[in-house]
Amino acid sequence: MNNDLYEFETFVYRIKTLIKEARNNNIEVIYVRHDDGVGQKLTKGALGYEIYEEFQPMPNERVFDKNVNSAFKDTGLLDYLHEKDEDTIIIVGLQTDYCIDATVKCGFEHGLKMIVPANTNSTLDNAYMTAEKSYRYYNQFMWNGRYAECISFEKTLELMNR
Repeated sequence: MNNDLYEFETFVYRIKTLIKEARNNNIEVIYVRHDDGVGQKLTKGALGYEIYEEFQPMPNERVFDKNVNSAFKDTGLLDYLHEKDEDTIIIVGLQTDYCIDATVKCGFEHGLKMIVPANTNSTLDNAYMTAEKSYRYYNQFMWNGRYAECISFEKTLELMNR
């Protein structure tokens, strides 16, 4: 993980809390890793490929590998969700302007209700926007009410505890 990520400490705390609450409420936690292939920064065995040590999956939790931004493209995740009759996804992770954006939009296009809790996705500065501007652009403008329900962290916890 990288301390240059927008609101890094809040991001880590909230994801750890959501994972714990999901497990406590028998809500399945599913992980997705990105693999760009041999010789790339994000590839199996490379530091950036592995799931952050504070978010590690339990042995019974599913991990899907992807090689494009969307978690749904050729991963088996969509079929898995259909088999389980899941239609609502709480999405968290990295990076707001890459994988999270593509996954939110693709999930919406596949008829899933996408929930994005506040400060549970993050990104880095890029050549066009600061990490904060990117975060705000997607969470407050692009996704909310179009592709996802961007809600408070507290409201997410309430939904999980029903």
